[in-house]
Amino acid sequence: MTIRGGRAGLSEAPIPSAGQWHEGVPGVGAVVTFEGRVRDHNEGRRVVRLHYDAYREMAEEVLADIEGRTKDEFAVASVSLEHRIGTLAVGEVAVVVSVAAAHRSAAFDAARFAIETVKAELPVWKQEEYEDGSRRWLDGAPPVPPGSEA
Repeated sequence: MTIRGGRAGLSEAPIPSAGQWHEGVPGVGAVVTFEGRVRDHNEGRRVVRLHYDAYREMAEEVLADIEGRTKDEFAVASVSLEHRIGTLAVGEVAVVVSVAAAHRSAAFDAARFAIETVKAELPVWKQEEYEDGSRRWLDGAPPVPPGSEA
């Protein structure tokens, strides 16, 4: 989804390089990009893959809102946010935040704000799968639709 000179959305496919997301945006002197990747460990356990689930409609609205707030608060030229859903292998990119601005300080500040806000507000849930085959939802689990309780 393209939003106000940037982009915000969910993807089931690998996320492409963010460097091209700001091409043609006037006044840009700095681009800061953060990539969150699947790591092979957490809390002393070996992680073999992650599973992301989302409330898609709400998540896309939240991403668009974060994009707009970041752009407005930091007066940057372009903000792009994308988060993967589905099953990801170790090393794959799970989330990307990319900010283009006239100056580096605004780009860095805006990128930090955007990723911290995504982590705090986005209705996306992460389940780790470990080498022993066990799984665990982190920071809670996705809501169970009414009538589908086991």
